[in-house]
Amino acid sequence: MPRLPCTRRWVLRGAAPLLAAAAIPRGMARAQPVPEAARAALAPTGRLRAALILSNPVLVQRDSATGAPVGVSVELARALAGRLGVPLEPVPYATPAQYAESLAGEIPWDAGFAARDPARGQFLDFSPTFMEVDNVFLVPPGSRLASLADMDQPGVRIAVPRGSGPDLFLSRSIRNAEIVRLPGGAEPAREALLSGRADAYGENAHFLHGVMARLPAGARILEGRFNVVQMAIALPKGRGAEGLDYLRQFVAEMKRDGSIARAIGQAGLRGVHVAPD
Repeated sequence: MPRLPCTRRWVLRGAAPLLAAAAIPRGMARAQPVPEAARAALAPTGRLRAALILSNPVLVQRDSATGAPVGVSVELARALAGRLGVPLEPVPYATPAQYAESLAGEIPWDAGFAARDPARGQFLDFSPTFMEVDNVFLVPPGSRLASLADMDQPGVRIAVPRGSGPDLFLSRSIRNAEIVRLPGGAEPAREALLSGRADAYGENAHFLHGVMARLPAGARILEGRFNVVQMAIALPKGRGAEGLDYLRQFVAEMKRDGSIARAIGQAGLRGVHVAPD
């Protein structure tokens, strides 16, 4: 798929420190030898090409001082590259829709840090879930929508980021409401709710708390979650069982030693939890 040149340049510039320091802490990076078949499956070019979705702050944020990409998926990608003993090459996608488009044809990355979903499963194999993300609805001031039970009704318009986990889930489960698919990011969400183009916006709780802060008083997040998104590391199909086996070990170790919990805490994420074993 076509890239956004300016976005890619920004990410690779910001990621330069990551490429120089791709190893995880001494004593952990090579705690166990990596089978050559696993390294070949996960880094066939000699680099770990990690797909990152920039519009989802649960996965990627910007360092306030340097503008470099940071966040849970960046930390995991850096750790995985360190374990494999290869440089990290970020492959950025501005929105979930662009990430989804990358699945058509030859996939140009090795590890995708995004939601596990059946619609993506025809192209990808997945590691165990490394974190769970609460999906909720945000409504504008004065909304008549009061609960999750009000959502799937004729005439209700629910906005989602096109191609995202919420889009894929609601497309399967909604029967009566209309789904309005938008580009990812806070400004499209804010504009849709303020203009009346959408009656509600469905996304992860952390993202929507940020959007709510940019809306007039009276905007609110409805109680309860409509889905819990399973975040996992995706591997293009056909890479062999060894790569997937190694990802299973890697995710288990990252959960066990507290790396994922620390990354969630450092990012200040709300409504995000380490996945249970």
